[in-house]
Amino acid sequence: MFTTRPTLQGTFGMVSSTHWLASQSAMAVLEDGGNAFDAAVAAGFVLHVVEPHLNGPGGEAPMILAPAGGEVRVLSGQGPAPAGATIGHYRSLGLELVPGTGPLAAAVPAAFDAWMLLLRDHGTKSLATVLRYAIGYAEDGHAPVERIGQTVEAVRELFETEWTSSADVYLPGGRPPAPGQLFRNPVLAATWRRLVAEAEAAGDDRVAQIEAARAVWREGFIAEALLRQAARPTMDTSGSRHTGTLTAADLAGWSATYEAPATYDWDGWTLCKAGAWSQGPVFLQQLALLPSRAADLPRYASADYVHLLVEGCKLAMADREAWYGDADDVPLAALLSESYNTGRRALIGERASSELRPGSPQGRTPLLSAHAHAVASGKPAFDPMGIPAAGVGEPTVAKDGGTRGDTCHLDVVDRWGNMIAVTPSGGWLQSNPVVPELGFPLGTRLQMAWLDEGLPNSLTPGRRPRTTLTPSLALRDGVPVLAFGTPGGDQQDQWQLHFFLALALRAPVRGGPDLQGAIDAPNWHNDSFPGSFFPRTMRPGSVTVEAGMDPEVIGELRRRGHDVTVGDAWTEGRLCAVARDPETGILSAAANPRGMQGYAVGR
Repeated sequence: MFTTRPTLQGTFGMVSSTHWLASQSAMAVLEDGGNAFDAAVAAGFVLHVVEPHLNGPGGEAPMILAPAGGEVRVLSGQGPAPAGATIGHYRSLGLELVPGTGPLAAAVPAAFDAWMLLLRDHGTKSLATVLRYAIGYAEDGHAPVERIGQTVEAVRELFETEWTSSADVYLPGGRPPAPGQLFRNPVLAATWRRLVAEAEAAGDDRVAQIEAARAVWREGFIAEALLRQAARPTMDTSGSRHTGTLTAADLAGWSATYEAPATYDWDGWTLCKAGAWSQGPVFLQQLALLPSRAADLPRYASADYVHLLVEGCKLAMADREAWYGDADDVPLAALLSESYNTGRRALIGERASSELRPGSPQGRTPLLSAHAHAVASGKPAFDPMGIPAAGVGEPTVAKDGGTRGDTCHLDVVDRWGNMIAVTPSGGWLQSNPVVPELGFPLGTRLQMAWLDEGLPNSLTPGRRPRTTLTPSLALRDGVPVLAFGTPGGDQQDQWQLHFFLALALRAPVRGGPDLQGAIDAPNWHNDSFPGSFFPRTMRPGSVTVEAGMDPEVIGELRRRGHDVTVGDAWTEGRLCAVARDPETGILSAAANPRGMQGYAVGR
């Protein structure tokens, strides 16, 4: 099969990320003797610099890691709602949805602490060593990708009239960052230089320095600047200026944590995801709705195949809306059980469904937000006022190839067998004003929580808003062999499933996976469920496909009642992946050509 690039193979180390500078920075750490976790931290901070329209230190970074010879663990780089972020407070402001921008939408910023915990517990390098790449690109400059400038141009009026600290960084001399010209963020570089200096003042011990850096973030000069920004009245997608709810106690009292992954066994594979505080189990539910063997699936890329996956996705996403959240009583075991999914599978007919149909695990009654009921019944969603569309959400790649918001992804595997997948996001340049003393903004993840009482994903102090960020790790016969993921908001676990099945159907990991072929294959998604991002719309019966899909398949999908939109070629998915053959030690990597940013490197 023709692919855009080869699947890389080697034995030393492999990296795949959504930006070539992050990939190569991670590879430099591996070449310097670091392991996969050191490399991931270095790349993560570079992504903050070179993809600021897609992620930042004030956002989130859920991770799933497999230390060589150890247990697969999830590192929850997702912060909770602050203590003051109550439904009553937001309702008292006249809000029906959490705004898509501004400090009211800011959860406790989590990415930084998650990276530090990873470096402390699983890395080998010093803080200064892993941060030097990000500091260099922020201080000396990098050639920005075109979409940074496009994003800034889309919110120019907002930056110039309201978010002037953002204009200071992203509109120097009134001009947005442009390809072929060095773009610098000296304030961010100075932030990290000061952080390293204060951390090194704690002594020569590597762990002590990392702990000192965590303290600076929580209670030092960084915390003080974050709190000043949260208290500034800021124009948001409601059309009004609001202050945030973040306090010193919120920052000081939170830490990233480790958790066991949610898992599902399918045809010799074990798929590992974050728990139901993320949308990760949607991937697992989609597998549970399929035949138990790859050989029993319809022919790959046929109309039967696409129809089956789309209809299964609708059912899994409906359950996400009714049951997922950072609550104590999410019935995840029941949602993944064979008995439950046998009944759900029977709902998939020959015709496309336009209904939102959550199930009743253990006989429980599903609960949906009033907004979800409204958009599912065809009522118009709440329209943002006063803020350009580019300032909201974490949507997919649009038909013209452009993006709004979105996300990053990063995978690393090293010669010792350590493996990690990370999906950094949030804290975008268009999410909140740049904190003038720090060079980066707060995030907006609280927009994913509902302002309705009694739901698993109701806005609740101390609870994580249900995130779309969902890295993946797969085991074959109990051994970690594959790490992968993608940007794309609600589409992440659709595109990842399509990638995984393409891989599973074409070639096993042992013997050499065609990672690049699975990434390059024409992709698709549907929006037949309430979106996770403001203004939380829904398109019942929709399927958006790439132009490369077989026209006969498209025609058959339409005959079955699917509302098919044919987008441009190379606009669906931004997958990254690395793999390891445990028998031979051969490592593999591939990256998505869509968006013209992702690259895999290795040897």
